[in-house]
Amino acid sequence: MPAFDIYMKAGIHPDYFESTITCACGAVYKTGSTMESIAIELCSACHPFFTGKQKILDTARRVEKFTGKIDKKSATVKTAKDKAADRAARAQTKAEKKANSDTSIKSVSR
Repeated sequence: MPAFDIYMKAGIHPDYFESTITCACGAVYKTGSTMESIAIELCSACHPFFTGKQKILDTARRVEKFTGKIDKKSATVKTAKDKAADRAARAQTKAEKKANSDTSIKSVSR
């Protein structure tokens, strides 16, 4: 009888297995878990953070959708000069509107 069995309440804990974790790259790790086998997509042997190589896992075309959004947005992005020209045009129309408007008391009270 293992020592930890005397401290655990019987019948309420899940079974504990010596499980194998299998990565998509083929690496296999042994550990303890409540599941007998676990399949994963990335591990320390193939993760870009640890390897320094970029690997794109494209689940449900997410990468293409993202790059499509970025490309569409970059086509409509204005430069600083364009934005300044738009601001100047708005300011000019606002000034013209203000110059043409009648602000006398007679016009306001009508």
